Amino acid sequence: MADGEATKKPKSDLPVRVASALVMLAIALTALWMGGRVLDAFLALVVLVTFAEYCALIFKITQKPLNRLLAVIFGVGYIGYAGYALIAADSYYLIAALGAVIFTDVFAYFFGRGIGGPKIAPRISPSKTWAGLVGGIIGAALWLGAWVSTFHYTSGYTSWADFWEATSEDSLGAAAIGIILAVAAQSGDFFESWLKRKAGVKDSSNLIPGHGGVFDRVDGVIPVAFIVGLLSGVA
Repeated sequence: MADGEATKKPKSDLPVRVASALVMLAIALTALWMGGRVLDAFLALVVLVTFAEYCALIFKITQKPLNRLLAVIFGVGYIGYAGYALIAADSYYLIAALGAVIFTDVFAYFFGRGIGGPKIAPRISPSKTWAGLVGGIIGAALWLGAWVSTFHYTSGYTSWADFWEATSEDSLGAAAIGIILAVAAQSGDFFESWLKRKAGVKDSSNLIPGHGGVFDRVDGVIPVAFIVGLLSGVA
């Protein structure tokens, strides 16, 4: 290298990631706002693409036909029921589930980056720490407690005493469920990371610029939706 020649730095993909995230958020919010068949079609499309990416990983991992068949059947139940639960659930449970995943991810990120500490399973997901898991649990618990409280608040109570009496028990119960959902969301992330490591790939696909595949974005939503579907009585 000649004297004075500047070393080229790798080009950051942050602008692409931000742009893609904004587009995905706009599409999701539009589908949620329109509701009805539009929302159902959007969720069904997400489920189908996620399942296709899951199957692509499975075919890279497995060689024996029986193992592939069993893995695909598992994917049908795992991804299929989660998607069905989101489509069948009313907006109250849908927003509760998606909010739990978002708050888990955000709190886990900041706790993990801010505190650091021991990794949970560095061979599967090197960035996941116990501090991040605790942060995710706190985030999901706060979200569900606040969501239930907000729902009660809009139900016509005329005094804080009546509101607190009606809300406190449900909100605390929702916060406890938030702990379960946070662990589930992190487990879904680990499961997909494990699949990708077994397949020897970084992302489930290159469909979303800067973000990988749809499976990469909804890996935590799947087990959360599965649990919310069971708790809400979706059959």
